[in-house]
Parts: sequence; C-alpha cells; structure tokens
Amino acid sequence: MTLRRYMILAIVTLTSALGDTFLAVGMKELGPVSLHHLSPLIVALKLPWVLAGVVLLIGFFASYLTALSWADVTFVLPATSFAYVVVALLSRFWLHEQITPARWLGIFCIVAGVGFVTRGPAYTEIPRAQAVEPQQSAAAVPVCTSIAQPGAKR
Repeated sequence: MTLRRYMILAIVTLTSALGDTFLAVGMKELGPVSLHHLSPLIVALKLPWVLAGVVLLIGFFASYLTALSWADVTFVLPATSFAYVVVALLSRFWLHEQITPARWLGIFCIVAGVGFVTRGPAYTEIPRAQAVEPQQSAAAVPVCTSIAQPGAKR
C-alpha cells in the first residue's frame, strides 16, 4: 500500500464520520420528523449543518468509490471502520452524548477486527481465464450445435 492509498482511506474515514456528525447536529436543530409528515426534510436541506453533512458524505462516496477501484470491499469497509471511533469521540466531546461502556466495548471489538483484515492482501488477483466476461446476448448464442443438418453425411 502506498501513502496515497492510506490518504484515501483516511479521507473515507474522516468524511464519513464528520458528515454523519454534521447531519446529527442539523437534525437536532430541526427537531423530530414524523414518517407521516416528511416535508420538514425539505426544510432540513436548507440548514447549514445538514448541507455541510451532505457535502461531506458526497466526498465520502467519491473517496469510497476510489478505494474500491483498487481494493476489495472486504478490505476497504473494515479498514475504514475507524470512523466509528471518530464518530464516538465527536459525539461524546462535541455533541455531549452519553456513551455506555457496552457501546465503547462494541466499538473496540469492531476496530480490533480491523487488525485481522488489514493483515491480508488488499486486492484479490483473479487470473485472466477466471475473470468475469461480459455475457453474450441470447441471439448470439447458438441454440444447438450438435444436431446434424438434414441430408448431411455422418
């Protein structure tokens, strides 16, 4: 892994955590939204915190797609789970949320699992012969090639 790839994973982690936290700040400012009256969600898109959260999550999505272009999803998703720690720290110290010891233990277990995942290869090499080929259309596939034509010699 190169420094550039570590930077992409860091961007994925930070934009995810900050985007989610900004959305939380904005939605707490707005108040409860009922599933029967979703019009406040349109109003939410005008709140600066929600807009900033959406922009950060678009950045997350772009950097996540970039990481998936050079690594397996089974590597990228766990490797960016450090975002759970960042969200917990932001929630505790910025939003002043109470985090129970059970939640801290759960976050620790998730992050500890990252150690197992990052020890393996980031990308699975697939030999050319086994690579997924685009399927032909049904019209291009011969229906039956083993039936002799009428009048043909055997």
